Amino acid sequence: MPGAGDLDWRMRFEAPTSGSDGGGGVIAGWAPRFTVWAGLFGAGGSEAVMAARLAGRALARVRVRESSNTRQITTDWRMVDARSNEVWNIREVDPISEARRFILLSIEKGVAS
Repeated sequence: MPGAGDLDWRMRFEAPTSGSDGGGGVIAGWAPRFTVWAGLFGAGGSEAVMAARLAGRALARVRVRESSNTRQITTDWRMVDARSNEVWNIREVDPISEARRFILLSIEKGVAS
């Protein structure tokens, strides 16, 4: 079972937002929702992962503690590394067991959101 020491990445979660540009158009953007500690690890060596690497994309998994904030995460959101500002698209949200203490996310960077 993962412990607090395994959550060593600071990640900011952002939700899509939109507003008026004042001229009848719409401006789309991202609104920061919260920042948490997370555990980031590779997605493995499957054929899909290898194909993604060849296409210049990176696939990974991230584990966050389950909370009222993290239960809001959907695949419409994105995750941003608080240190490097690298943007990751959230591809899957999986509330894993372990007494519902963690949420596992499949993430991808190098592609449009």
